Amino acid sequence: MCFHTRQTKNAIELENRFRAKLADPPVFNPSEHYNGFTFLKTPVITHENPAIIQHFNWGLIPFWAKDKDIRKNTLNAKIETLHEKPAFRSVVKNRCLVIADGFYEWQWLDEKGKQKQKYLITLPDAALFAFAGIWSRWTDKTTGEIIESYAIVTTEANPLMAEIHNHKKRMPVILHPELEHEWLEGAAIESFKNCEVELVAVRS
Repeated sequence: MCFHTRQTKNAIELENRFRAKLADPPVFNPSEHYNGFTFLKTPVITHENPAIIQHFNWGLIPFWAKDKDIRKNTLNAKIETLHEKPAFRSVVKNRCLVIADGFYEWQWLDEKGKQKQKYLITLPDAALFAFAGIWSRWTDKTTGEIIESYAIVTTEANPLMAEIHNHKKRMPVILHPELEHEWLEGAAIESFKNCEVELVAVRS
């Protein structure tokens, strides 16, 4: 799966790489480690506004949710069941790019996972990239607050990630730059199941 990411580049690097402008610079907060279980805001680009980099909360809250509690189970969305899961099937067409320059995974060193080795996974040059994401807009009926949130789409691990994530053997869908536009435009989900980008893993 994918619950820990990083984004360490500056605003200009993001804007140049994705040809988009930051909507709210004061919110921009590069970090060596984003922990999904804190449901923090990280930079994304949506299909609605591809020329703007916004900040959405990690942990998708579907429009029908009674409260925010569901988000601890919606940090990731399996690509194989996007059309089936109630939390995701209504927003399959709500595509986004989740901007990052790395993510973390833990390799189990024993059968029960009591001993683990942490790895940082990046592109070979530690460049910026985008996870495939889906997003939702939810209104808190008590306060009227509108929360825009996302889930990172995951797929079956490639050989490298199967060796590292040797328990569940999953990995995030990392989009080749040439396919980022197609993802936002709503291309068929099935065509993104295989991760074609080269990755490097370093013990962390």
